[in-house]
Amino acid sequence: MKIFIEGIGIVGPGLSNWPTSQPVLAGTVPYVGAAIAIPPNDLLPSAERRRTGIPVKLALAVGCEAIAHSHRNASELPAVFASSAGDGDNMHNIFDMLAHNGREVSPTRFHNSVHNAPSGYWSIATKSMAPTTSLACFDASFAAGLIEAATQTLADGKAVVLIAYDAPYPQPLHAARPISSTFGVAMVLYGNKTDRSLAELDISISRKNKSSTPITNSELEAIRVGTPAARSLPLLTALADLRPEMICLDYIADNQLDVTVRPC
Repeated sequence: MKIFIEGIGIVGPGLSNWPTSQPVLAGTVPYVGAAIAIPPNDLLPSAERRRTGIPVKLALAVGCEAIAHSHRNASELPAVFASSAGDGDNMHNIFDMLAHNGREVSPTRFHNSVHNAPSGYWSIATKSMAPTTSLACFDASFAAGLIEAATQTLADGKAVVLIAYDAPYPQPLHAARPISSTFGVAMVLYGNKTDRSLAELDISISRKNKSSTPITNSELEAIRVGTPAARSLPLLTALADLRPEMICLDYIADNQLDVTVRPC
């Protein structure tokens, strides 16, 4: 599959947005680890905004940045949401209620427990009636989301925004499923080259015969290895450096995703 990237959004430790993260990922500015700071978003009504957890805030932040970067209209774009973890804090609170408080689960907690909750808040925030897809594929969630978004834009001839995000679970869930960092990334993808295009991606699936592409910086590599959404970092690094490169991403069933990046 051959597609084109028109916009990028990113939020992670020491990576607050694409313009400031690009030189860091390109290696021209040193990486400085810092607590994650999710930009505020006032697109949601205040009542809805109070109900949202970190995954929703993260998805809105990176999605809106990528679409603004692409100069497209968020209300018109189909969206693919990919997350391994969902809202771990919300799940922890539900489990705690079930264990200790007479099984009286808050309706808001229950409402936010479904995996497609971020897509619902996205539709409210952007006033979009376009279709959305929400998926999870364990550590390969970003790769699965990229395949889905690429397939949709090629099949339907419309630009698609891919939004991938993960955040650590609280204990004791963290002990069973450790996720090291809060990280979100979004990309606006389109099947044809336009004056908006930043880079071309040539995507194929093959049997796994190579290791996944690492990050040279050890701190960023730890984030990549420890956070499913951050498996996107090698691709983001190639995009930041504006260099042709072939990226290998681990997929499922002993397969890998081979992504050749060519700057436009």
